[in-house]
Amino acid sequence: MSETTHDGTVAVTAAAPPDEGLTAAQLAAKYGLAVSGARPSLVEYVRQLWGRRHFILAFSQAKLTAQYSQAKLGQLWQVATPLLNAAVYFFIFGLILHASRGMSQDVYIPFLVTGVFVFTFTQSSVMSGVRAISGNLGLVRALHFPRASLPVSFSLQQLQQLLFSMIVLFLVAIGFGSYPDLSWLLIVPVLALQFLFNTGLALIMARAGAKTPDLAQLMPFVMRTWMYASGVMFSIPIMLEDKPHWIATVLQWNPAAVYMDLMRFALIDGYGSENLPDHVWAVAGGWAVLFAVGGFVYFWKAEERYGRG
Repeated sequence: MSETTHDGTVAVTAAAPPDEGLTAAQLAAKYGLAVSGARPSLVEYVRQLWGRRHFILAFSQAKLTAQYSQAKLGQLWQVATPLLNAAVYFFIFGLILHASRGMSQDVYIPFLVTGVFVFTFTQSSVMSGVRAISGNLGLVRALHFPRASLPVSFSLQQLQQLLFSMIVLFLVAIGFGSYPDLSWLLIVPVLALQFLFNTGLALIMARAGAKTPDLAQLMPFVMRTWMYASGVMFSIPIMLEDKPHWIATVLQWNPAAVYMDLMRFALIDGYGSENLPDHVWAVAGGWAVLFAVGGFVYFWKAEERYGRG
């Protein structure tokens, strides 16, 4: 840049850089730059997650196949483990503590097996969700993808495992006199609602576990307490009939108990609607929507922090 002075000479001055005085944020906006790993909008995040649906399915199937790859019985442990647990609970609670009060053996045994299988679905989803991020840091740090893919994939893995186990559950129900009926069609919406609830809970636990890895050591105690409070081994209203009514109502409305009771109602002939709390389907749907939506938003809000630090 040049200009003429008062004595007629020409002075040359340097032009100011065009970006001088701009802040880093203004420069980034000017040249279309974005923060690496920044959290996308919620709508964009959902779109990205849907775009990874094939990865989510393939990852869940691979984890399911590898879970028992070192065991000689392989995938049979998917069924054998909850069945062995049910056998132990039947010996302790059914034969020794007589927790089957008010129910015949033809009802109590499928009642117990159904409770163990359904609660294991939630328990496994929670436990795998706690480790979804902290246990896969290499994958999280190496690749760019919506991190919600991991807890969703683990919940899907547990659903596939339960579907495989349902064959045995059907055989147990039939073996004790509960034959296929129209009520068995209710199994589909029950599993769909429980899957939504489990996925939301897994997302919540994944964010918590990513920040506090020691949570994985505490959760078995929490889950054991939840199991005993959910009526896996006994009927809540019958066991608490001499207690204030509100206690049984609160325990029956906890989500684990709601989904177990609905599955029992669908499968077992001798387990009628009188065993269900009021407005049970509304409660089941409410828990599913609350945790699925709330858990997803809660997990998304920390998306840019996973794998860092």
